[in-house]
Amino acid sequence: MLKAMFSKPENFKMYWKEFMTQCYEIGYGSLPIVVIISIFLGAVTTVQTAYQLVSPLVPQATIAQIVRDSMLLELSPTVLSIVLAGVIGSKIASELGNMRVSEQIDALEIMGVSPSAYLVFPKIMASIVVIPCLVVISFVTGIWGGRVAGNFSGVISPNVFDMGVRQNFSSFSVVFALIKAYTFAFLISSISAYFGYNVKGGSLEIGRASTRAVVVSCIMVLLADYILAALLL
Repeated sequence: MLKAMFSKPENFKMYWKEFMTQCYEIGYGSLPIVVIISIFLGAVTTVQTAYQLVSPLVPQATIAQIVRDSMLLELSPTVLSIVLAGVIGSKIASELGNMRVSEQIDALEIMGVSPSAYLVFPKIMASIVVIPCLVVISFVTGIWGGRVAGNFSGVISPNVFDMGVRQNFSSFSVVFALIKAYTFAFLISSISAYFGYNVKGGSLEIGRASTRAVVVSCIMVLLADYILAALLL
């Protein structure tokens, strides 16, 4: 499957159109849930961090630093990827599974079109391009949500929050978050494509394949999260 996926495209324009379609569906379909979840993640992290830091010796700007690092290093890339495993992973698995059951994949093979290259590769590449962008959006909206929640609850003023976000900022945190985002994007898309592409049986197996794809994707995301943290931090 991997060898066929990276084969030379028969028609580059057709592949490019499919790639752009997948980018639109993955990005546009996931953006609302990403924004909503990220805002509340940032808000809850701010309020709970302020609740824990009750000592007057701890500067209020520390709250913003903790929210920034929590969102950047863990919440935005990892928690968001687990959510996207359910949204994007199930979509990829069910779409490919339905095409396998309805024999559309067999029809492509008869016409001389590589199903792996035409159906799987654009989905994986679109996920690798779009999911890191969603992670960046998640981080920005999460910080904004934390800032608004801190202001409304009275635990930290916007000026102090902005100062804390800028203090002791390490550019490696951004690099680490993007490495995790690209890794998780590949795992989610490739695992989901594998389970969907290899569906056997009737329509009942499509749901089972989607469930297995989401479960395995979540487990692999958490495992990769631990491995990357142990190696890079």
